[in-house]
Amino acid sequence: MDKKSIVGIVLVGLIFLGFTLYNAHQQREYQEKLAVYNAEQARIQAEQDSIELLTAPAELQPDGFAAASEDSLRRFRQAATLGELLAEAREAEATAFTVENDVLQVVFSTLGGRIEEVTLKDYKRYAPRGEEAVPLRMFDPETADFSLFFYLKNERHNVPVNTGEYTFRLVSSERIEQAQRIVMELPVSDDASLRYEYVVYDSQAPERDYLIDLTVYLQGMAPQLAGQTSVGVNWSNRSYQNEKGFRNENTYTTIYYRVPGESSADDLGMSDGRKQKEIKSSLNWVAFKQQFFSSVLIAPENFSYADLSFETAEEGSGYMKDFAAALTVPYTPQTDMYRFSFYYGPNKYAVLRNVATADGDSLHLERLIPLGWGIFGWVNRWFVIPVFDFLHQYIASFGLIILILAVLIKIIISPLTYKSYISSAKMRVIKPEVDELAKKYPRQEDAMKRQQATMELYKKAGINPMGGCIPLLIQMPIIIAVFRFLPASIELRGQRFLWADDLASYDSVLSLPFNIPFYGDHVSLFALLMTLALFAFSYINYQQTASSQPQMAGMKIMMVYVMPLMMLLWFNNYASGLTYYYFLANMLTIGQTLVIRRMIDDEKIHAVMRANAAKNKNKKKSKFQLRYEELMRQQEEMQRSNNRKK
Repeated sequence: MDKKSIVGIVLVGLIFLGFTLYNAHQQREYQEKLAVYNAEQARIQAEQDSIELLTAPAELQPDGFAAASEDSLRRFRQAATLGELLAEAREAEATAFTVENDVLQVVFSTLGGRIEEVTLKDYKRYAPRGEEAVPLRMFDPETADFSLFFYLKNERHNVPVNTGEYTFRLVSSERIEQAQRIVMELPVSDDASLRYEYVVYDSQAPERDYLIDLTVYLQGMAPQLAGQTSVGVNWSNRSYQNEKGFRNENTYTTIYYRVPGESSADDLGMSDGRKQKEIKSSLNWVAFKQQFFSSVLIAPENFSYADLSFETAEEGSGYMKDFAAALTVPYTPQTDMYRFSFYYGPNKYAVLRNVATADGDSLHLERLIPLGWGIFGWVNRWFVIPVFDFLHQYIASFGLIILILAVLIKIIISPLTYKSYISSAKMRVIKPEVDELAKKYPRQEDAMKRQQATMELYKKAGINPMGGCIPLLIQMPIIIAVFRFLPASIELRGQRFLWADDLASYDSVLSLPFNIPFYGDHVSLFALLMTLALFAFSYINYQQTASSQPQMAGMKIMMVYVMPLMMLLWFNNYASGLTYYYFLANMLTIGQTLVIRRMIDDEKIHAVMRANAAKNKNKKKSKFQLRYEELMRQQEEMQRSNNRKK
């Protein structure tokens, strides 16, 4: 056999072998595709059979078939819509685990990868004398929700996903330097997932230890997400009633929020019922705020939209409000992470003012404490709080601290009190001369002349008609500042003094079997003592002013009786620390008044006034006085003209 024949046979053999291998490969691929096709057809047929059985009369269905088939259909539809991984996460059983530091006990749940419960170790809910106080929990675990909302791409339509409905996988829980890190993950597809990384601090610094940081990583999510410009953030919970009085605590329970760049914070208002507000501008943080404790959600890169609302619970239910915040954060395909922080802790000024971002920028969380606006807030921040904190370093009893604070404030404003009394004494001494002017100008049309002559008399005697009012006006910022600070001071919470078991709430020495409108169902002894002290002060003050100012005579009932009664109705449900302070303030004012009255001699004051009158007799009038007299003259002429026309 020649070479050509051998080559031909070899080529034919190779061709035959190649064809055989190729045919076997094609046959294998065909069998695999056929198996997939048959499985798909079987699945479709099974689904159709299930649907036929489900729609068939109940007597034709086998026992337990309907429930099993409905469950299978539901899982099938979820897998077809969401994908296998998300469908499994929706059906997976959730677990809970606890992480603690020195001040917090935090329960995490893999359902939604959320914080399910927070307990403050250093605080307890109010309990009457003789009853054991229970640990203070920030909210009801059954209502806790923190979830992201977005859309996934699908062949037919975009699929909405709320992460609160899916069970995350616990990746790790480990101790790092001065913190504990918890990582949970929600697989979305083979190459995409959501990853939550929580950090619970244990750094012996309250402004950090009450904070829980959360970083959300969007790992490979850009191809999965539908075209959208934002991701929703849903946050809600129901708060417990933690204090003694529902009405008083409800007064301070609301939603606060802060606009980036502002040093102040806004709120939805302290009210009953339901309240809702839509905010279309950026927000830095949102707080579910109660009287002494707050849950705050912070977004260092800011929220882009917020829909905030609360619903007030029924009194006696054990709850205060249902809080809800529907928020959004901006999203682009380049977004791969979001940073959030949670603050769960007390509304304590010394702690809140030090809470800052990772870059050290202040978040102004201290604005959660209602210290008052403008000058009232300044008085609290720069005087009342520093003095209060200083005294607390050396004195354990807050009853004594409030007493010292009241005495200190009275000493500071005593020059104003003295000046106010001197002004009233001058008005009282000069009253006979004022009465003479009234006799000189008895007619109504001479009222302008009478007033002008009276002002001239005051000027010569060196009397400022507003001298008694101005010192009182200057004292108002301190009075209102204390009114705002003491009920909001967490330092008073749970502090006992005399018969009061909680200076941050009302004291009750007698419970009434009925409710008195505007008053309540109890008797507050501090409020009653405050009212009696106010009555005594009003009576003494009226005696002093009525003799010098006849127009005050008609105000006796209002000043001496009605005003103290109104204060009793108003303050019966207020913090006993505040009514105790006002009781002390009124008693100290009465004491000051009696002492000053003994120090002042009306005859000496009258002699000084006569000397002032002689000194100012020929004193040239100022331009202001000339303009004032001209204005008075014009008004008098106008009044006479009107009288002639009549």
